[in-house]
Amino acid sequence: MKKLGLKEVLVPALSLFVICLVVSALLAGTNLMTQDTIALQSRQKEEASRKVVLSTAETFEETVQGETVYYLGKDASGREVGYVFTTKAKGYGGDIQVMTGIDKEGTVTGVVILSQNETPGLGANAVQDAFRDQYKQAAPQNGFSVVKGDAGEGEISAMTGATISSDAVTQAVNGAVSLFYQIKGGE
Repeated sequence: MKKLGLKEVLVPALSLFVICLVVSALLAGTNLMTQDTIALQSRQKEEASRKVVLSTAETFEETVQGETVYYLGKDASGREVGYVFTTKAKGYGGDIQVMTGIDKEGTVTGVVILSQNETPGLGANAVQDAFRDQYKQAAPQNGFSVVKGDAGEGEISAMTGATISSDAVTQAVNGAVSLFYQIKGGE
């Protein structure tokens, strides 16, 4: 067996180091060039989602109450029509971020999944209207519960094979319901 000399080890190691350095610099440069565009697209997605979850609102006013940040939806004449909350819960594949609209009377007007990393074909089905539309009902004071099979008032029918994801979305919506009742109780 032939012994390796310093040159046979040092040249490939230095070449690999230079390649890694150049690739890292290119990635960092690409990230710097695109971060503003990514942030803008994220804000636009959130604005569009607010319109979806509280469609009766024309404008949204960011409101901070303690540590809670939410949006107050107002109609064209400036009257309050409801609230929009962004909450998250731990799902099967990580955090699920949910935006929930609740009108002044306490009815959930819409739910949008902002981000999720659930299993395609199972938990990722939480983005489907058939699942999300189940929340469009009066928000129970103690929150929604997940059931297997047909759901009644205040209940959400779990997605087949994705109970953890169903529970996570429901926990996030329940977080919004809880915030709604805290805010309404403070008036």
